[in-house]
Amino acid sequence: MKIKQAKFTKKDFNKMFPDNDSCIAWLKNHLYPDGIFCPTCKKVTPHYKLHGRPVYACDVCRHQISPLAETIFHKSATPLKLWFEAIFEMSTTKTGYSAKCLQRSTGVTYKTAWRMFKQIRSMLGENTGKFSGKVEADETYIGGARTGKRGRGASGKTIVAGVVERQASVSASVVPDVKANTLIPMIQDKVTPNSTIFTDEMPSYNRLNRIGFNHQTIHHAQRIYVKGDIHTNTIDGFWYLVKRGISGTYHHVSPDYLQSYVNEYSFRYNHRKDEKPMFQSFLNQIH
Repeated sequence: MKIKQAKFTKKDFNKMFPDNDSCIAWLKNHLYPDGIFCPTCKKVTPHYKLHGRPVYACDVCRHQISPLAETIFHKSATPLKLWFEAIFEMSTTKTGYSAKCLQRSTGVTYKTAWRMFKQIRSMLGENTGKFSGKVEADETYIGGARTGKRGRGASGKTIVAGVVERQASVSASVVPDVKANTLIPMIQDKVTPNSTIFTDEMPSYNRLNRIGFNHQTIHHAQRIYVKGDIHTNTIDGFWYLVKRGISGTYHHVSPDYLQSYVNEYSFRYNHRKDEKPMFQSFLNQIH
């Protein structure tokens, strides 16, 4: 049975988070679901919010604590509601939301919008655990349009390698090369032994059978893309989403920051079957 993800509209957002106080109250409840522990009283105590400040004080000893501390919002002069709005806009689009769009919609400077999205992406990296069963492995090249050779061996592009468990999750990382000594350890780290791994015919994958995997190969060079259950269409589809999003929304991404963008698309892909809205999945990453 296919799970339909709940919708969360801009109207829902404005109703749930009409102002900064509603945002800080949500953050407090999220970070302290069992109440706030007062280090002075050495126990969980009632706390009240100080007027005009994102700070809560202990009702017993007046010790103060800020839910913003050690989060992506720490020491930011940007109103918390704008942060939540940025998270909402990023989470509700499939291909991403650019800093330029946030600048236009909220009035913050481009530098502030870019920094906000950088911070939001920093919390989207997650440990997906080990994959098993039927897993596809592949690599792709991401970068601006260039003349000359395409695909493997193309200059000026950044390599991203990944594995995806069919009907489940993906894990992708920026890598320095596509040599066996790079790709095989990545697969061993993410996939349980005895799993079936589907790849193309690149020689770097040849030793998979010898180290305990059931390796099945599809020969793209011979223009064969599906042979029964053997294909890499799942991870190819993920690469398409990443490239379409980067080229269509962000246009260009520096290699230094590419991993954070890959994390964004991976997170959205991995939570596509969540029953709760994607916005809620994003918010739950705040810690």
